[in-house]
Amino acid sequence: MTPKTFSTEELTALKTQMKLWARELGFSKIGIADTDLSQAETRLIEWLADGRHGDMHYMAKHGDRRTKPAAIHPGTVRVVSVRMDYFPDSATPPTTILQDSTKGYISRYALGRDYHRLIRRRLQKLADLMSEAVGPFRYRAFVDSGPVMEKPLAVKAGLGWLGKHTNLIDKESGSFFFLGELYTDLPLPLDKEQTDHCGDCNRCMTACPTGAIDRAYQLDARRCIAYLTIELKGSIPEDLRPLIGNRIFGCDDCQLVCPWIRFSKSASTQDFQPRHSLDNATLTGLFSWSESEFNTRLEGSPIRRIGYQRWLRNIAVALGNGRRTTEVLAVLEGKKAVATPMVREHIEWAIARLNDHSTESD
Repeated sequence: MTPKTFSTEELTALKTQMKLWARELGFSKIGIADTDLSQAETRLIEWLADGRHGDMHYMAKHGDRRTKPAAIHPGTVRVVSVRMDYFPDSATPPTTILQDSTKGYISRYALGRDYHRLIRRRLQKLADLMSEAVGPFRYRAFVDSGPVMEKPLAVKAGLGWLGKHTNLIDKESGSFFFLGELYTDLPLPLDKEQTDHCGDCNRCMTACPTGAIDRAYQLDARRCIAYLTIELKGSIPEDLRPLIGNRIFGCDDCQLVCPWIRFSKSASTQDFQPRHSLDNATLTGLFSWSESEFNTRLEGSPIRRIGYQRWLRNIAVALGNGRRTTEVLAVLEGKKAVATPMVREHIEWAIARLNDHSTESD
């Protein structure tokens, strides 16, 4: 397809219309970025060289395709970056759950339905509206898929600045939002980057339970609870297990202490509100699920991707960090028969930890 030539006025008018369409589609903000990711590429190479990506080997794949959008989608000259708020305001407050060792804390983004398909469908609708307005053009939509550097692109598109916790922050919306991208050959007018407003604040760094944010604007994924409970497929290092507390899928601590969080917007769709009481569920109740119940109840949830065994692994650690009761010991013992050797080791660790603490308190 030979790219059609547009005047500056036509492209400016299209961009103005795109912002209106984006709002109608439920996006909280939209911005346009160029494809120069040279600075982000340098940081990525250093991060990978330090091994801070842990077992996320996919981060080192694809060569420089991750930092060169046109290598993924030929002809790309602009990236349309979109943002969708997801904070579930109807959920039980995070601090309430984190302070109750009988409950399981699940990252706010995972309490509702999986966002990937929802945002992708809306990005497709945006592309359709653009096509109706200017005719056929080349594009490809991404939602946390493919080798895309979504946060650096969102920064360039003016959707926020990269906080010291490495999440995107916007002074009008906090940081609880999803990102999506539309790679395109349309040379749309660019947006201006936001200024960094973190200043001298380091609350996110000191609040991290495992010390994963050991340097400003850098994260050691190997110590991050989100990595340990979601990305890591094997055994969770023993020295980090006590620090995980009752967090069984992800962690929001670095975002929850950020001063800009007070500007967070409520989820733009009911799909992101809690399902199956996941915002206030007991650890013993969740641990008692059979594999069939896990698959059924978490259908359409981002949690399902970790699979049943890792789900049990995470909850076993959380139970081991809680109080020793007859019920807790019974559910832990009851899962040994269906657990893999890796998960069984975590169950045995939890039982031993509970018994050790019981002896210390006697």
